[in-house]
This record gives sequence, C-alpha cells and structure tokens, in this order.
Amino acid sequence: MDTRAYGAPLLAACGLAFEAAIAAGPGVAAVCGPGPGRLAAGLDVLLGSGHSGFAGILSFGCAGGLDPDLAPGTVVLATGVHTSGGFLNADPAWLEALMRRLPDAAAGELLGLDAPLAAAADKRALWRSAGARIADMESHAAALAARRLGLPFAACRVVLDPAWRDVPPCALAGLREDGGAALAPLLRALRAPPGLASQFGPLCALARDAWAARRTLRRVRARLGPRLALPA
Repeated sequence: MDTRAYGAPLLAACGLAFEAAIAAGPGVAAVCGPGPGRLAAGLDVLLGSGHSGFAGILSFGCAGGLDPDLAPGTVVLATGVHTSGGFLNADPAWLEALMRRLPDAAAGELLGLDAPLAAAADKRALWRSAGARIADMESHAAALAARRLGLPFAACRVVLDPAWRDVPPCALAGLREDGGAALAPLLRALRAPPGLASQFGPLCALARDAWAARRTLRRVRARLGPRLALPA
C-alpha cells in the first residue's frame, strides 16, 4: 500500500463484503467478517505481518438496532463498545471529528455480539440490560485489537434491522459463511415453518432496508474523506 500521499494507513473493520468495498480506498485497508472470529483472523493477517504503521481502526458498516427510537438508516457513532474485556471507549478526538463530519448522526454505546441477533424480544432485553443502542458482531473484536496495539478506535455503523422487527429465519438460513446470500437454503427455509406467508413481508423489508443502508454508507464514506475523519 502506497501511503506517501495519505500518511499511515487506517484499518476499516467491516462485517460484509459490500461494506468493505465501500470503506476501502487509498490509505484505507478494509478487513471483512462476518463475525468476530473471521474479523480477528483478518486483522491478525495484517497486523501480524510486521506492519506496525497503522494509524487507527474504524469499525464501519451496518448494525442491528437495540434502541427502539432508531429507525433503519440511522447513522450511529459509538461512544464505546461492550466487549468481553469490559467497556472500551472510542477515541474521544476521533469521535468528536466524526460528529463534526456527520452532525445528524446519533451517538451511543455499542454491544459486541458473537452470534446474529434475530428476535425483537431479545433486542428489547439487551436494550434494557446493557443500555447499548446498537449491536454488531465485529466492533468488539476491532476494539480489542486496537487496545492491544495501542491504536485509536472508533465505530460508525448504520442501523439495518430495527429493534422492533424480527429478522426472518429464512434470512439467516440463506447467509453464507462469507456473509453473502445463498439462494437454495433461503428458498428451502421459506418453504419450511413458519412458511412463506409469514416470512415474505419481513424478508422484503429487510432487503429494502439493506439497499437503503448501502446508499447511506456510501454517503457517509464520502463525508468522512480519505482519512476517515481521523484527526491529524
């Protein structure tokens, strides 16, 4: 990676391939999950390759809503992340710079999860117990890596599935290990209980919000600029 025009490179920690494609650019290397295990392995490849010159790690992509006030498409800047190693604060200077670039964004705590969160009832329970506004499966791995390496960390995520909506079982059944969609398992799950009638509407809503989240992420990425708003 040629960093002469951009300074030390940054890492963007993402869940899905389309998020990584949006985040990556000159001076920004994107690492993709989905999930903490795949993300941590990708980070180890880069950070364990002898390259010690990264300037910071930004968790970038979509998230599930826990706060019922957050509509799909809402940009959330994490004040910190709940991890297995405790609550890790976002870098305050980076968070402030992100807020200046994205003045309409919400702010709040982020909960790191090791598995997908599908049920609205579970989202409500976590909202009450943890107080986090959003959840994803990569930010905690990225935050722990940043702490280990002494790098600044921040998180910018867009709400895809809101707190009040269940993710239909067919959507999880059709999720490949790399985060892509597998059509055959999805169709089989649509034929199985609870069936097409109850899953088709939520699946269409999820697909609509996914496309909207993708457009929002592109706008956000353009506003953040080549250095992802990291202060000099």
